[in-house]
Amino acid sequence: MDISIMIEGQDGLTWARWQRLAAAVEQLGFAGLFRSDHFTNSEPPNKDSLEMVVSLAYLANSTQRIHFGPCVAPVSFRDPIMFARQALALDDLSHGRMILGVGAGWQEREHSMFGYALGDVPTRMARFEEALETITRLLRGTGPVSFSGRFFHLHEAELLPCPQRNGGPPIMIGGNGPKRTLPLVARYADIWNAVFVRPEEFQASSAALDELLRAVGRPPEAVRRTLMTGIFFGNDQAALNVWLDRLRARDTTLAGLPNDEVVARVRAARPVIIGRPDQVREQLATYAAAGVHEIMLQWLDMDDIDGLHALAEVVHSL
Repeated sequence: MDISIMIEGQDGLTWARWQRLAAAVEQLGFAGLFRSDHFTNSEPPNKDSLEMVVSLAYLANSTQRIHFGPCVAPVSFRDPIMFARQALALDDLSHGRMILGVGAGWQEREHSMFGYALGDVPTRMARFEEALETITRLLRGTGPVSFSGRFFHLHEAELLPCPQRNGGPPIMIGGNGPKRTLPLVARYADIWNAVFVRPEEFQASSAALDELLRAVGRPPEAVRRTLMTGIFFGNDQAALNVWLDRLRARDTTLAGLPNDEVVARVRAARPVIIGRPDQVREQLATYAAAGVHEIMLQWLDMDDIDGLHALAEVVHSL
C-alpha cells in the first residue's frame, strides 16, 4: 500500500509551508502529496489559503518523484474545462505525476462568500456528471469534440498540445455514496478515493464498485482504490499527548479521561488513524488488508516536519 500525505489547503497554507512540506514529502519517500481545494473553512476564522492550481505547478516543477493533485477540486467553482486544460499541462510538466481529482462541491460558506451557485444535491450531482463527461471527452478524445449539456458546452473543442500520457492524467473521484458517486466512478474514473471509512466499510464499497464496473463493461482492475483519512500520530507518548490534549479541548466528553481511553473512544467514534508507531502500524496494515492501494493521511499540523520524519520511519517499517 502506498502512503501519501494530504493537507487542508484552506487551513493556513502559505508558500513557506508548502515549500517545506513538498521538500519533506519528496525526501522522506512518501508516494504523493495531495491537498484540498477550498477558499476557506466551513466555519470562521478565515485563514491563509494558497491557490490550488498554482501550488500544484510548483510541485510539478520542484519535485521529481511524488505524484500529486487536489483531493478534490469542486466543479461547482472550478471550471472543469479550464481545469482539464491546466491538469493536462501539469501532467506534462511533471512527466506524468498529476492526479486529476474532482468532486461535486459541498461547502456552502465559500460559495456564498465568493458568489458561486452551489445548488441543491440533485443540481450538484447533475453538474458533476456533466463535468466528468466534458473532461473525459477533452482528455480521452482524438480530435475535436462537441457536447451540449445543461451546465457545460463544447463545440469542436480540442486541447493542444495533446497529452504526453495517453488519455492525460488519471481522473480521481472522491466519495462513498453508493447511489450517486460509485456509479460515476464506474463510468468515468481511473481512481476511486474513499473518504473517512473503516476497513470493513471500504471493502464492502470496493466490492460494490467491482459489480458496477462489470455492469458497464470495465474490469475491476481498471480503477485504483485509494482512501483519505485523518491521522493523530505521536512518535512517543509525549508527542501523542499533544494531540490527545487538542482532542480533549474539542470534545468535552473526553476531558479527564486517561490517554488510552481517549484513543479508544476516538477510534470507536471516527474512522481515523491514531496512536504511537506500533498502533499506527497495526491500523495501516488493516487498511492494506482491506484492499486499499494507497492511503492519503490528513496531516493537520503543517509545521510538524519532525512528525513527518517520524511517520516516515513507521511507513518504511511496514
